[in-house]
Amino acid sequence: MESTGSAVSDRRKSKPETLLATLGRTSTHDSGFVNPPLVRGSTVLHPNVEELGQRARRRAAGDDAMPVSYGRYGTPTHHEFCDALTALEGGHRSWALPSGQTACAIAIQAYVRPGDHVLVPDSVYAPVRRFCSHTLARYGIGTTFYPPRIGENIESMFRADTRVLFVESPGSLTFEVQDLPMLARVAHRHGAVCVADNTWATPLYQQPLALGADVTVHAATKYIGGHSDLLLGTVTANETAWPALRDAIHQYGLIASPDDCWLALRGLRSLAARLARHRANAERLIGWLRGQPEVDRVLYPALPEDPGYALWQRDFHGASGLFGVVLAAAVPERAMQAMIDGLQLFGRGYSWGGFESLLIPVRPERTAEPLPISAPMFRISAGLEDPDDLIADLSAGFERLRERI
Repeated sequence: MESTGSAVSDRRKSKPETLLATLGRTSTHDSGFVNPPLVRGSTVLHPNVEELGQRARRRAAGDDAMPVSYGRYGTPTHHEFCDALTALEGGHRSWALPSGQTACAIAIQAYVRPGDHVLVPDSVYAPVRRFCSHTLARYGIGTTFYPPRIGENIESMFRADTRVLFVESPGSLTFEVQDLPMLARVAHRHGAVCVADNTWATPLYQQPLALGADVTVHAATKYIGGHSDLLLGTVTANETAWPALRDAIHQYGLIASPDDCWLALRGLRSLAARLARHRANAERLIGWLRGQPEVDRVLYPALPEDPGYALWQRDFHGASGLFGVVLAAAVPERAMQAMIDGLQLFGRGYSWGGFESLLIPVRPERTAEPLPISAPMFRISAGLEDPDDLIADLSAGFERLRERI
């Protein structure tokens, strides 16, 4: 199942753009093709009974370096993608899963047992909130949601049975940046595993493992895939955290389609170029939106006035194209809905990180403390279209909004 790590360690000194273009191509060296082949399959034939039994024993012992023995443990296509991701994240091993939600769920569940406790930010991705509140609760595992900007006061929330500290930075919908190095240090003092969702920044713009996290997860559906044509999640762990994560994945039989891994590996090739355009378009849109009297503020960590700007400068290497917009309190919901319904270039759809721009209304849920925003909000995923066309679409939308105030 696990990525082999072959030809990874010697390339990690290369710059990220070079890694994106060269990693995950080990199986092409003898064929002459620049892209690795797509390999599907379940059954792997073994040369003899001795080899058949030996691989089974090595698999049971958790041998990460063994050859592929069955399709559930991956084909060369899976391993090419996972090796590339491992190098980009600076981790020990990686694996690909059917969705980002699967990645988040297994990265928590791998380290807990009935009676244990996990800490999760109040700004977390809503399906992860529901997984913790409902699924974990059914197995006697408690969850406490903590304010995402709690800082060093997180220490007081740890209990003797706290096993996982989950971090999502920036947070879903409201984009709070968390002090990951500090949170990881506190987690380790209490013997807990620190799991970080790195979907917004991608491995190109933040490396949570280098900042102290034990496991990093991605909804690779989004920027890594980049084309809105796959569902994929990934987990990458350091050497200490990997065995428990690997075993949990084994027990649940979790594996992504080789087709989706092939698409994700293709997506990595253009990730740097796409992210640069996503950010450039986001900044153009933000500049225009901040000039509209109906906009109270924009939620984007790369803005100097953002509360998380100092942490973003310290821990991140760039910013992606996803941000939030808070309208003035006087703007009614019906006016925002009219603005959104008439948009031509901004799609009304969930997810983000694809080539197309999206805009949806958002209503963040909070448990630990009241949401400090009461006005209507929407979220934009800036795609790859011409920014002037996007601004023209927004401009027409704001005219509809004003007609209904």
